[in-house]
Amino acid sequence: MATTSFDHPLLPNVHNDEEYPNSAHQVSNDSWFQVGVVLSTGINSAFALGYAGLIMVPLGWVGGVVGLILSSAISLYASTLMAKLHEYGGRRHIRYRDLAGFMYGQTAYSLVWVSQFANLFLINTGFVILGGQALKAFYVLFRDDHQMKLPHFIAVAGFACVLFAIAIPHLSALRIWLGFSTFFSLVYICIVIALSLKDGLEAPPRDYSIPGTKNTKIWATIGAAANLVFAYNTGMLPELQATVREPVVNNMIKALNFQFTLGVIPMHAVTYIGYWAYGSSASSYLLNNVSGPIWLKGMANIAAFLQAIIALHIFASPTYEFLDTKYGVKGSALACKNLAFRIIVRGGYIAITAFLSALLPFLGDFMNLTGAISTFPLTFILPNHMYIVAKRRKLSFLKKSWHWLNIIFFSCIAVAAFVAALRFITVDSKTYHVFADL
Repeated sequence: MATTSFDHPLLPNVHNDEEYPNSAHQVSNDSWFQVGVVLSTGINSAFALGYAGLIMVPLGWVGGVVGLILSSAISLYASTLMAKLHEYGGRRHIRYRDLAGFMYGQTAYSLVWVSQFANLFLINTGFVILGGQALKAFYVLFRDDHQMKLPHFIAVAGFACVLFAIAIPHLSALRIWLGFSTFFSLVYICIVIALSLKDGLEAPPRDYSIPGTKNTKIWATIGAAANLVFAYNTGMLPELQATVREPVVNNMIKALNFQFTLGVIPMHAVTYIGYWAYGSSASSYLLNNVSGPIWLKGMANIAAFLQAIIALHIFASPTYEFLDTKYGVKGSALACKNLAFRIIVRGGYIAITAFLSALLPFLGDFMNLTGAISTFPLTFILPNHMYIVAKRRKLSFLKKSWHWLNIIFFSCIAVAAFVAALRFITVDSKTYHVFADL
């Protein structure tokens, strides 16, 4: 099968015979279960506390439930296609951009690199905003004096993320922290579910009608479609698959099956119960809706803050891997040189992320924009086209048509979602000033 060859700094020869490509981080070290937990961590991050307001409210019961289930099935299908291409051409592709470059050439390598890192940067921006919102929600439970504003809490969240990034050198080193992440997720999800059930049983009948005018409903529906994609996908599947032990394809498929079965249950539960309890008044952060003991809500907010720190590290890991490999980081993670490197480089990256998060803290808008400009192409459009390229001689006309239909459909949705996201950001930028205290 013909492929395109090109050279780039991190892989001197993409057709070399090395078992693994050059990387400063660990490759082929983790079990499929650990990777499945990493994938589930993304789905059940504190972002899940916003899907009742950002997905169910604009789509309603039928559209929201059907949309979440369909998005789950389509995301599993597209992720499985990508997982099967990990060893395309007889070598492992541990980075998304490497696979794109191997199949299409240097231009595709650069475009995917830019798209993926924009995607991950926007996700990380969202996590810093989320951490700041959780800290602020905790603060106002005990002292609602308006002395501390959201930008202050975002700065604290960013500093905490810097400390964690310095302490954890690479993705495989998370290990026990994945257990803490799962625990934190269960804490805030269980608390929100319990308090939402209490509120829902005590409240009068809720309004489940889709709010807004005909025009605003259309834009909100398009934005919700982007959030449906954002909910399930990372845009960094090859980087996660790089950590899986052999056999890498079978083990990654096991991890994906875990993610889209057991892994999605908490997110679905908190989304549906939250919408049932609060209807069209469900917010983009359900802990702002629930009523109950202050100590319990405080515990949930702190758990959400801590989980956001761990989740950000997962989505920042491809950036860290690129920088560590590019600058030849080697040896012990505790070596003074390596510690200094992480302090300066990772600290600088997160400082920029935190500054932009505080500047424009519109969490829902960032989720829309992320889904539109990068998650759609990286999750649905490219995997389908890559699969056509890889299997062109083995696919029937019907199967090729199916993949092309996916490419065209999701390209149209991506363009529409991008326009909608820009509209939301423009409207909110006029409504709120920079460094707004939302």
